[in-house]
Amino acid sequence: MNMLQTENIRLRALEPEDIDILYKWENDTRIWKISNTIAPFSKYILRKFIEDQKYDIYETKQLRMIIESRSDKRAVGAIDLFDIDPTNRRAGIGILVYEDRDQGQGYASAALTEMIKYAFQILGLNQLYCNVLSNNLRSLNLFKSKGFTVVGLKMEWVRSTDGWLDEYMLQLINPVKI
Repeated sequence: MNMLQTENIRLRALEPEDIDILYKWENDTRIWKISNTIAPFSKYILRKFIEDQKYDIYETKQLRMIIESRSDKRAVGAIDLFDIDPTNRRAGIGILVYEDRDQGQGYASAALTEMIKYAFQILGLNQLYCNVLSNNLRSLNLFKSKGFTVVGLKMEWVRSTDGWLDEYMLQLINPVKI
């Protein structure tokens, strides 16, 4: 099977047709604290973001791929590499599976496995890191299951409607040096 796909998912590049789903996801205030967003995105900005994906990832310092269900070709989420640092061969990684019905179906796990392979084998990165809110146990357990290690805790890092949340920082060092 090709990298960037499994039996259940395919990671694919952003397409112009993704504008409506990105608009929905990016403007959902329920997930803003996860993505450090505090203002809505316009379709103009999102269209530009999609267009900018044609540039080299080392120029834009980011890569977003859509997680698509192979059974029905439906976009179920997105996975991002961000702050790509070619000098130090590292990048941040984030993942979103949007609909409740799609969570817990293995989409995030499969997408994360494939993106880790891509980052280490194709991009030649040495490490990936992520930040996970302390109340997001599902995400914390997912990253740990893929070999990420908690390397720090940022206390009262994110303000929520219920008070302050801590945020874990996790790292995954490439076990095979390239």
